[in-house]
Amino acid sequence: MEYVRLGKTGLKVSKLCLGCMSFGTPGGPTHPWVLPEDEAQPFFTKAIESGINFFDTANHYNFGDSERITGKALKAYARRDEVVVATKVGLRMSEGRPNDRGLSRKHVFDQIDRSLARLDMDYVDLLYIHRLDPDTEHEEMLDALEAVIQSGKVRYVAASSMWAWQFAKLREMQKARGYQQFVAMQNFYNLAYREEEREMMPYCASEGVGVVPWSPIARGFLAGNRPREGQSTKRAATDKMAQGYFGSAQDYAILARVEKVAEKLGVKPAQVAYAWVLSKPFVTAPIVGVTRIGQLEEAIGALDVKLDAASIRSLEAPYKTRDVAGHS
Repeated sequence: MEYVRLGKTGLKVSKLCLGCMSFGTPGGPTHPWVLPEDEAQPFFTKAIESGINFFDTANHYNFGDSERITGKALKAYARRDEVVVATKVGLRMSEGRPNDRGLSRKHVFDQIDRSLARLDMDYVDLLYIHRLDPDTEHEEMLDALEAVIQSGKVRYVAASSMWAWQFAKLREMQKARGYQQFVAMQNFYNLAYREEEREMMPYCASEGVGVVPWSPIARGFLAGNRPREGQSTKRAATDKMAQGYFGSAQDYAILARVEKVAEKLGVKPAQVAYAWVLSKPFVTAPIVGVTRIGQLEEAIGALDVKLDAASIRSLEAPYKTRDVAGHS
């Protein structure tokens, strides 16, 4: 396993991040297709044995179930100082309660304590704002984030999908106040969705911000989990977000190129999709979401897949600008 700095920080993370959204209570309120605790354990052992030290969850994922399972597994299989744990705050944590979402000082303070209790940890290495909150002023949000850093409950703060101008503005506000700036951006990026190349990726590269993309294989689409004649996995059949994002003629043209390169190299399509993301110098570590152990093994194997310039040109050729997505 190769380890790299997260942006300009001294924090070293593995080139792959295990995404823990896949773990929770099946039929739960946010992601009904998830795996229960007993089925989640082999993913953590495989990840740790393979050298993955970077784990990503969120309070929102089945309202805390993912955090609980993640924390319990990491306590069993790894030392706390050996792993980098990221969680998120901002999305709803219940139905109907007005202060149970957002980025107000109240919600940030309440949720970091609840996240730490579920994780059974004293601190998280990285706290993301899951999305921007239109009902909270930026000053209040940034003050709250700085306060949880100063309390010792959070080591670094980061952000997820938004417009590049918003991210730049927030980081400049932090700098002007003498606050720790966001050190990473977790954004939507893969061969079938490359709109982040317009502004966000150049900004992050210029400023030394780590990039930790979500959906690096297009929520499984680039692994072939949604063939034209039907759906082949439980997640593909129930993941409404993926169904809304992918399935156009352009997407299938890109998938065809992925499959062609995979056949030429003797690897899996998912490995080509991961290898393409990993080939980008501005990417720190893509988030690997898995529901089968073979999927994790494929992702780890993708670290050894090297794409030549001709293959990269072929993979990128069918792409045309599409509507921006993933900000809400």
